[in-house]
Amino acid sequence: MGGYSEDEKLRLQQLRVLRRRWLRDQELSEREPVLPPRRLGPIASFWERFLQPGGFWRQQVFKVYQTSTFFVTRVLIPSWLILYYLKYHIMKTPHGVVMSNPRIFPGDRILETGEIIPPMKEDSHEHH
Repeated sequence: MGGYSEDEKLRLQQLRVLRRRWLRDQELSEREPVLPPRRLGPIASFWERFLQPGGFWRQQVFKVYQTSTFFVTRVLIPSWLILYYLKYHIMKTPHGVVMSNPRIFPGDRILETGEIIPPMKEDSHEHH
């Protein structure tokens, strides 16, 4: 009783053939991979055409564009959104907003200058 029966041998042979066929199917031919044509948006196609002739200044312009885009989208806009949220949704009193001016009456002393507010002049016109 050593070994496989005829049915088991046939099954193993069929499995080996199937595995070899599957491995052979996984190999790429010379024409593969067939990729779809690149579809660029208007900005990407502009930069593609702009950078084609080459030149140092074109590379520098593109580098400045990339840096400024990164700065605006990743630093400036998020910081503005955070500041807006903090100022108008979190803070009790927004920065720079004076809730009420103190009332000044005749005879009061201005602390900064030491000046005393003189009494108000009476209006000679009597209105009802």
